[in-house]
Amino acid sequence: MLEAEVDDAENLAMAHWPIPVDLFVSEKHPSLPRGLLAFADSSGNILFRLNSLSHHPKKTLRILDSAGNPLISIYRHHFPRSKCTYVSWLKDGSWQGFKGDDGQKDLIFQVQRVSNKFARTELEVFLVAENHRGELTCDFKVKGCHFQRSCTIYNGDSIVAQTSLMHKLRQIYVSRRKIQLTMFPSFVDPALIVAVVVIFLVNGPKKFKILDKLPVSI
Repeated sequence: MLEAEVDDAENLAMAHWPIPVDLFVSEKHPSLPRGLLAFADSSGNILFRLNSLSHHPKKTLRILDSAGNPLISIYRHHFPRSKCTYVSWLKDGSWQGFKGDDGQKDLIFQVQRVSNKFARTELEVFLVAENHRGELTCDFKVKGCHFQRSCTIYNGDSIVAQTSLMHKLRQIYVSRRKIQLTMFPSFVDPALIVAVVVIFLVNGPKKFKILDKLPVSI
C-alpha cells in the first residue's frame, strides 16, 4: 500500500494526508527496551510509543511522540459512579484519555466497551469537545477481534483506521506480536487513533489472555 512520507508525529498530525499511512506496531523495536510498544513507519522510525506506569495506582498508559513527550495519558475507569456527573454513565471496561501528562485535568475522550467476546470486541469513543452540551453521542466506533489483533475504527460510515496482523507469503503461522495500523485520509488526530488502538489491544477478554502469545494459523 502507498503511504505518506512523514518525519515525526507532529508532521503527521499536521499533514492530513491524502493517501493511507501505514504504521507498524511491535514490542520488539531495536531502539526501545523490550516490551515497550512502538508505532514506526516503513523505515523503522518511531512516530509514537507507549509507556505503562505500572507503579501508578491506576496503571496509567501514556502515548508519547518520537522525542518522548507525552501526548495522551490513558486511565481505566475505577471510581464510583457518584464521584463524577459527566462520566456517571461509564461502566467496567471504560477508559478516559487526557491531554499530555498533567494528570486527570484536560479530558479529551472517553471509551466505553460495548461487547468483549473471544471473536468480537466493540468499543464506542466519545469526544469531550463534541459532547460538551446536551446528550452524549458516539463519535467513533471500534469493531474487531482481539485474538486476531484486527479492528476497524469508524466515524459514521467512513473508515478512519484499521489494524491487521503481518501476513507473509507461504507463512503458515502468523505472530500476533507485530501488527499493521493503516490510517486513512481524515482530519482525525493520529495520536487519538493510536490511543484508541492501544485501548483495543489491552481490552481483550481476561479469560483468553493466556492465548495472547500464541500465533495464528492461516
